[in-house]
Amino acid sequence: MRIQRFYYRGTPELLQKLCETPAMQRLHHVGMNCGCEYTSFKRFRGLKSYSRFDHSLGTARIVWHFKEDPVQSTSALFHDIATPTFAHSVDFLRGDHMRQEATEDATEQVIRGSAEISAILREYGIPVEEVLDYHRYPVADNDAPRLSADRLEYTLGNLENYKLRPLTALKLYYGVLCVAQNEDGVEELAFSDAASAIDFGFDALRCSRIYVSDEDRYAMQMLAELLERAIRGGVLSESDLMGTEDALIAKLRGEPQYAAEWKRFCAMKQMVEDENAASEALRRVVPAKKRCIDPFVRDKGRLSQICEPFAEALQEFRNQDQSHWLCAK
Repeated sequence: MRIQRFYYRGTPELLQKLCETPAMQRLHHVGMNCGCEYTSFKRFRGLKSYSRFDHSLGTARIVWHFKEDPVQSTSALFHDIATPTFAHSVDFLRGDHMRQEATEDATEQVIRGSAEISAILREYGIPVEEVLDYHRYPVADNDAPRLSADRLEYTLGNLENYKLRPLTALKLYYGVLCVAQNEDGVEELAFSDAASAIDFGFDALRCSRIYVSDEDRYAMQMLAELLERAIRGGVLSESDLMGTEDALIAKLRGEPQYAAEWKRFCAMKQMVEDENAASEALRRVVPAKKRCIDPFVRDKGRLSQICEPFAEALQEFRNQDQSHWLCAK
């Protein structure tokens, strides 16, 4: 993706070597849109490739740009290394769709289980214990709705991929970011001017609405149910979830029943609002985690505290009702 070129000029040698390991290379074949990009919904149809590898390397390069710290950058690079195929759709499968953290459970196992990663870390004198959990580094990750390298990367990446903002605007956002002490005295990625923070805040909300749109939530739920049936039917195993999307889809297509189900999933293109036209068997009520960002402005404070229109829009998003039934055709 073009936005990657602005995060950091080039890729540091350490990160480049780590990116070449099999554990990281697998992420080239795990998408950022959780399987929604395989559907025919207008919002997702025709999206350019945006992989967990792209996102992970972008996050690491952002941390390197702002902190110039190999340990923090490596930990950021690894933060999605255990992401399964279709990413957060597997959280729906595992009943963790309101937290969406189950996909991180195997991070330590994957890192410690990679002989290639272990050798590179030894070469650079980096203790493995220091790169297992990027949550310990607030520029890399912090509690929502604060801004971190992780949230910044997927927001900028999706603003580009969804064609919501031109690349020039994204470059301007990145250019006015800094590391500042937030209201709790903790480091956080922050904006140096309020005007840019306001524009970014509203843009981030546009992405947030897509993440919990009816199409997105319904697609993830239906994909999770398809995966569950395929696992129960012996067509898929849990280990397939830790492979690549191409390989898993090939297994589904190799069995007539699941090939037909996959085809129906991919054919979904329109939400059904008319109760009389909605199949009762396909209706679902699908609550989901509401991801959002309330950026900090250096020397001024949290955006929701200094911009009333943004505070109102953010609260409206948080109050969004997810109790209605969904159905698609």
